[in-house]
Amino acid sequence: MKQVIQSTRTGKLSLKEVPEPCVKAGSILVSTKASLISAGTERMVVEFARKSLAGKARERPDLVKKVLNKTKRDGVAATIRAVLAQLDEPLPLGYSAAGDVVSVGEGLEGSFHVGQRVAIAGAGLANHAELNVIPANLAAPIPDDVTYDEACFGTLSSIAMHAVRNVDQSLGDLVAVVGSGLLGQLIICLLNLSGVRVLALDYNISRLDLALQMGAEATFDLNGKREDMEATVTAISNGRGMDGVIISAASKTSEPFQIAGTIARDRARVCLVGMTGTEIPFREFMQKELSIVVSRSYGPGRYDNDFESRGIKYPEGWVRWTETDNLSECLRLMSPSQKKRLNVGALTSHKFQIKDAEKAYELVTGASESHLGVVLSYSENKQQKATSFPMPKHNKITGCVLGVIGAGNFARSILLPQLKKMSDVTLHTVATQSGASAERTKVDFGFLHATTDMDVIFKNPEINAVIIATRHNSHADFCTRALMAEKFVYVEKPLALSRDEVNHVIDGRNQSTKFFQVGFNRRYAPFSQMIRDHLKYHKGTKFVLLRINAGHIPAENWVHAADEGGGRILGEVCHFVDLARYLVDSPILSVQADAAKISGGGCDDLNVALRFADGSLATIVYTGLGNNLYSKELIEVYSGGSVVCVENFKSFTVAEHGKLRKKSSNTQDKGFKTALKNFVSSVSNGGVAPVNESELIETSLATIAIMESLREGRRIELS
Repeated sequence: MKQVIQSTRTGKLSLKEVPEPCVKAGSILVSTKASLISAGTERMVVEFARKSLAGKARERPDLVKKVLNKTKRDGVAATIRAVLAQLDEPLPLGYSAAGDVVSVGEGLEGSFHVGQRVAIAGAGLANHAELNVIPANLAAPIPDDVTYDEACFGTLSSIAMHAVRNVDQSLGDLVAVVGSGLLGQLIICLLNLSGVRVLALDYNISRLDLALQMGAEATFDLNGKREDMEATVTAISNGRGMDGVIISAASKTSEPFQIAGTIARDRARVCLVGMTGTEIPFREFMQKELSIVVSRSYGPGRYDNDFESRGIKYPEGWVRWTETDNLSECLRLMSPSQKKRLNVGALTSHKFQIKDAEKAYELVTGASESHLGVVLSYSENKQQKATSFPMPKHNKITGCVLGVIGAGNFARSILLPQLKKMSDVTLHTVATQSGASAERTKVDFGFLHATTDMDVIFKNPEINAVIIATRHNSHADFCTRALMAEKFVYVEKPLALSRDEVNHVIDGRNQSTKFFQVGFNRRYAPFSQMIRDHLKYHKGTKFVLLRINAGHIPAENWVHAADEGGGRILGEVCHFVDLARYLVDSPILSVQADAAKISGGGCDDLNVALRFADGSLATIVYTGLGNNLYSKELIEVYSGGSVVCVENFKSFTVAEHGKLRKKSSNTQDKGFKTALKNFVSSVSNGGVAPVNESELIETSLATIAIMESLREGRRIELS
């Protein structure tokens, strides 16, 4: 299918042929008929991407700080890999579209049906693409008398509607709209439909003329004198000032806030919905006691992963107007049957076929021609039947022939660069949920094939090994399916999120002649192997201390979701359970855990005590309460009068026999390369697992036991 893609690194924009997406549970697959280029928002996205690295840094100092902190902690090489992987990620453009439902995912039976006309929303979801997969709460039915070209304004209209709700004015009140671009015009119209009197302010005369057509009572040309502006406000408000001000302008300066401070009445409300400087004229705002609200895009539900991705709705008694409700209401107001309607047709200045998308963006980003609403039409495009590109002809492949499922930042920055360098690896097929990401990964790393259908990998007999680098809740299922398809498996941690999932993997392995490995890379780190080699001379009991300064992950991140990431214990602490198991080299008998009680937090901060069959003990101290300027990982092993310490996999210290020996490295090696190399070698040379699979199962069950120990408040025996 065709999709508009932009390179984050170079800013180059192009129309690409990419694999089609596949519908998933809780979502619908929509064949796009029209999509809206939001000139203001998308122009800023495009212009930012086209900036040099220095320009990007000046614009986003917050990201620069993160990069510098990562460099201090993880080293230059690791940071460069992560940054370049992020920059290489293709950026899908678009967030407001309309089309027909072509497939309904599990769980939405009765909510949508094939052939239904819907408006769709969401950056990275409602893309300028022939097909889009949309979660249920980001789609709404289109009234019969509303066209696709009108309905594709739905998302932007929802942003306008939420701003109108946030300014909180009613019948007869006076609201000034600073900025009469596309968003401003929609706001003006909706305010007028609400019975609010509107003053439109802008530098563009033609847009002020349009504002009058959309319902503004009066306008002011900002090219004029400020005293004239005050006179206009005085006249329309009988000297009181504006009851509310909505800033919908796009400006690098804070001038819109200065205007708001000048024209607002005492204790008025100022709503920011545009992108401007935010330096507030303190004196004016303080003396008038002005309230400021920053409007949250489409409305309640936006940026809430539970609402948008998982379809969890709010009780209507508490949240009446969600982003879904705003979208539906805007579509209703577009209907010609309404006595007073939201006439978005008047805002359409240009229309292009999707094949001419690059020309459309030249118009939007250039200054050669006046424009407002730019619509892309898909009427001439036929839906493709295949979900992947045809596989090129090639000679018979030997060695490790890989299918890779998942190509997020971790896979692109860590796994794939290493695999690309290995001579005995054929990168056969990459599968991701995003067609754009799949195609870009195919090109960047030299895969033969790209797809959005995971079954393509499982069913292809040429592929003899699979790497799974998807979100945690899919690992056990994909691992099992690959094993039962007679393919070797390298699955990123965690292997599973529950005992049932572990048993599912075991059942799959029992029906397969192939092995699986888990991405527990730290046991392959050179310093970890040096500790293990050192301990060979100390046969007695060992005490292992692992301290992890993990850093904070926001609560809304998918990692914390029980049904998706499983939480940080299952998702990351498993690394250190495995490392302890590797260093002690004895079965884990029992687990006991205790979590810090943090107000409003989960159980990211905990102590874990492991007891081993040989009498050894290990303590894992894992916390997100620290600071990322300090080293992330510390390993200490005490045994037979000897102490071994590894800090952040960059230094190795031994204290014994009255001597202190230290070895340091300028680079951090956590074992990723060796882990992958051993897997590939095992696949190519007879199929003997690099690590005993029962040990990997043991580690997974021990990690799950940590969760059980926290819930039950007791030590959990593994056998």
